[in-house]
Amino acid sequence: MQTILGANGQIGEELARELKRNFTSDIRIVSRNAKKVNDSDVVFAADLANRAKAIEAVKGSEIAYFTLGLPIDAGLWEAQFPLITKNVIDACKINGTKLVFFDNTYMYPQDGRVLTEDTPFAPVGRKGRVRKQMAELVLQEMQAGGLQAIICRAPEFYGPGKTQSITNTLVFDNIRDGKKLKVPISAEKKRSLIWTPDASRATALIGNTPDAFGQTWHLPVDETHPTYQEFIALAAGIYGRPLKYAVVPKFAFKMGALFSKRIRELQELLPRYAYDNLFDDSKFRDRFPGFQVTGYGEGIAQIRQDQARGRE
Repeated sequence: MQTILGANGQIGEELARELKRNFTSDIRIVSRNAKKVNDSDVVFAADLANRAKAIEAVKGSEIAYFTLGLPIDAGLWEAQFPLITKNVIDACKINGTKLVFFDNTYMYPQDGRVLTEDTPFAPVGRKGRVRKQMAELVLQEMQAGGLQAIICRAPEFYGPGKTQSITNTLVFDNIRDGKKLKVPISAEKKRSLIWTPDASRATALIGNTPDAFGQTWHLPVDETHPTYQEFIALAAGIYGRPLKYAVVPKFAFKMGALFSKRIRELQELLPRYAYDNLFDDSKFRDRFPGFQVTGYGEGIAQIRQDQARGRE
């Protein structure tokens, strides 16, 4: 059995579909309000902040995938994420289960350096420090030999369905709503964005590759690394109409933070938008040369199709 912890977000749902397609039909879906993704899934409702429930959720699993997300709230992250991570690690050790830990880049430095699996952690802000703590808990267990684990790390998302990201919110939601698009800080810096179904497909592949364990893997992205200006121009061609955008300067975010908790929570991520933010996935590409990465054009076209279906 393979178990997905936090399975009803975009990454977890796509992961469940990919596991079913290519690896196993014996899948357990775990979340507070667990719902089947595939007809053959087994569901298990659990609050993973409860250690006993975490142990029960993982029981009988060969592999457990940690894809759990929490609302963007620094206080909630500090209270919940480290505790849940410890519980999941303990559950996997007790049950002899391998752990595939899905991670983001919050703990990385937010400057112009190219990000690799060896980039040292240098978080900016509270949420970055929490993600650093979580990753280090997994790394410590991996290095001590007490846990067979993998870290799969993804940069900022863009994608269909339930995908939540700054790019989806400021670009694609505004296209859908007929509003002017917004770009944080600069439209001229290169960016690496990952298509969420690719992130899930790659995570399933790595998790089912025995010699991939004991390592951190950067998940694959389209290597063209466009600027927002180029990305929006590509989207305009696909949507078949001009797409106007405005660059939102840092001081505007600071003003917005006075009135909006969500904008306040995004403050610590803003420095990376002032630099090229490039994500090196060469380790994955070398190990899995047959993996087909979704190009930005193909991804944007799918989002457009999903939006069109939503209006029908």
